[in-house]
Amino acid sequence: MRPLDDTGAAKRQESGLPLMDIPSPGSRQEPAAAEKLTSKADHKQDMYFVVLNLLKLPSHGLSGTGFIGPKGQRIYLLLRGVLGSNAMILLYYAYQLTSLADATVISFSCPVFTSIIACVFLKEKYSPWDALFTAFTITGVILIVRPPFLFGSEIAETDKDYSVHVKGALVALAHAVFAAMTLVILRKIGTSVDYMLSIWYYVIVGLIECVIVLSILGEWRLPHCGLDRLFLILIGMFGLGGQMFLAKALQIEKAGPVALMKTMDVVFAFIFQIIFFNDMPSWWTVGGSLCVIASSTGAAIRKWCQSTK
Repeated sequence: MRPLDDTGAAKRQESGLPLMDIPSPGSRQEPAAAEKLTSKADHKQDMYFVVLNLLKLPSHGLSGTGFIGPKGQRIYLLLRGVLGSNAMILLYYAYQLTSLADATVISFSCPVFTSIIACVFLKEKYSPWDALFTAFTITGVILIVRPPFLFGSEIAETDKDYSVHVKGALVALAHAVFAAMTLVILRKIGTSVDYMLSIWYYVIVGLIECVIVLSILGEWRLPHCGLDRLFLILIGMFGLGGQMFLAKALQIEKAGPVALMKTMDVVFAFIFQIIFFNDMPSWWTVGGSLCVIASSTGAAIRKWCQSTK
């Protein structure tokens, strides 16, 4: 990878944010630490927003942008904050309900929903290739969820946690939809506002939402275990680091290669699930993962080829 000159960087910026396979900030940067924590606590991981907000505030103040944004973009920034923060919360909830690998793979269906939503609201072209990638992704999700009406009722009867698994899969799918809407809004905003302002809205809205929910549930307290507190800090640190590396990667390399490297999230999810949780994924999950990875990789390569023409 080579740094871009000023002309190349400006040209890259004009094209807006990539829609394919680039997640909303903070969405999948720290899954192993997140599930390690959420396996012991329910809503406490939402305090991740507090950590991330405190880390992001100084850098945003130094960026020289306002904290509200241009008048015509405020509604989009607010929607970006609401949808982005809820997408992250849904992903954490999915980690509680289903395995790390399943939740990560299903969340990779985000590019499919992004293409569909962008076609409806941004009038972007939805080609036959997009339809093919959509079919691959849907096939992968079906293999992971294994609905009884397709695979027989024996699966639900033999697996005591099947209902929880399905609930987790649906929550992960909802995350993908919310993340897709977030990406479309970011595309709509484009370069009219500083990217730090977008992250600022994401963090502040999520912080306010988590404070309200935690207060209502009576869960506004740190975990009693010191190790869980360490995991909470690691979530914030890894999430911030993931955002920084992703933003830097998009500055010095095209979206296509970055999107291809993002598919490694699934590989690491499998590795971490086996190492940290001693949980071997089923062959259904492996097959579904291959379908989703094929879809994401194909979409990324196609976008990359189009950008080089």
